[in-house]
Amino acid sequence: MALSADTQISVPVGPVPVPPLRSEGDGRQPTPVWVLGALGVFSAAALTGACWVSGHVHADPTLQTTARFLHLAAMVVGLGAVLAVDWFAILWLLGRRRLADILNTATTLQVPIWGGLAGLLVTGLFLSPNMESKLTLTKITLVLVITLNGLYAHWLGQRLERYQYRDTGVPVRFLVQSGAAATVSQTGWWGAGVIGFLNSQS
Repeated sequence: MALSADTQISVPVGPVPVPPLRSEGDGRQPTPVWVLGALGVFSAAALTGACWVSGHVHADPTLQTTARFLHLAAMVVGLGAVLAVDWFAILWLLGRRRLADILNTATTLQVPIWGGLAGLLVTGLFLSPNMESKLTLTKITLVLVITLNGLYAHWLGQRLERYQYRDTGVPVRFLVQSGAAATVSQTGWWGAGVIGFLNSQS
């Protein structure tokens, strides 16, 4: 249909509608604390079982070499993903990134992080670790700490979701907890990596 020169087109004037603020009850429900606690107990049991099994597995040199390479690959994948998440967390704490950025990054990289941990656990079965070595026991402890800290970070991230689209600031306690989780994460991953390197030289 053609418009004449005298035809006027009215454009509605008014405030642009904005999406409502997300609240704690919107979207998916947070993972129940008892589920995270059960996963923590399961992780500790799985790690203990892996330590026991590793003392009864006698891999040939070829299998040990393959397992050592895959162990290193799992460390690279897991640590790389953790570095990305924690770097975004630091930038957020410094006011250089939005909270939504770190939450999206953490959600995206959950698979390589947990995949890296699982890879460390499985490949470690074939490396004949010396369970009487203090370094080895320290590394196992660090892996457990990393796992439990990951579950805690998951819990914390779900609590932070309610603030990512609000103008109000994040409570100080969540800022402190986020910084502590990132510190534990980096300490655990780098500590486990260094100990693994030292054990490979002995």
